[in-house]
Amino acid sequence: MMSRLQDKFKELAAQNKKGLVIYLTAGMPDIQGTIDAVKMAEKSGADIIELGIPFSDPMADGPIIQAASYQAIQRGMTLPKVLDLVREIRKFTQVPILGMGYINNMLNYGFEKLTVDAREAGIDGFIIPDVPHEESGEMKQLCKKQGLHLVEFVTPGTTENRIKETCTTADGFIYCVSVNGVTGVRKIDYTPINNVIENVKKQTDTPCAVGFGIGTPQAAQEAAAKSDAVIVGSAVVKLIMENRMEEAAGLISDIRQALDEKVK
Repeated sequence: MMSRLQDKFKELAAQNKKGLVIYLTAGMPDIQGTIDAVKMAEKSGADIIELGIPFSDPMADGPIIQAASYQAIQRGMTLPKVLDLVREIRKFTQVPILGMGYINNMLNYGFEKLTVDAREAGIDGFIIPDVPHEESGEMKQLCKKQGLHLVEFVTPGTTENRIKETCTTADGFIYCVSVNGVTGVRKIDYTPINNVIENVKKQTDTPCAVGFGIGTPQAAQEAAAKSDAVIVGSAVVKLIMENRMEEAAGLISDIRQALDEKVK
């Protein structure tokens, strides 16, 4: 049986559409606010939700998502509460949801227990940027046992051997980091990561999604040149933190429209 995530990418491919992944920080601006943000994002054109699990030292995240994570923790957000939040979200949508977080949180919870509880709550998989490919084997098996995806990464600097190894066990989608650095909106030359994506696509049918730095419709179009989806985080999180939900909805809608125009 295919997962929600696999079904979504299959649906997008059949429609010749690029996927739009929207990152939201769990607990921002509060629990109800996150629920409202998920509804808003999906209504505005998001295909997949990447739900950030707040952590005190989010090493892959830039200033905006760091600030959102810190505020969410200050307001009491924890990993168990993230699971409760997903249970509430599942009452109104079947949009694919991936938990994006850091391994300390998950090991403290108990990773095997987390996979069981995550599946029960309605999470479709995890993105864990501080777990390298070489150390992900057991975690992949635990996720697979519960029908969850464990997304891996490639970057402009990923070696040929690492790309080959990653493609061998790629699952859900491959997170293609556009630059060497942290998240945050900025001007990016997508040529290096596009070259990596072309290499990846010769070795696996697993979809590729480009993230880091995408904050405008034009940037989304550029990032989608070779990929199957784009990931937008900081630009949306910033608007939500500033209580500008309508503007966040407008940005997502504009990016959705730009992606649809890209493939016409």
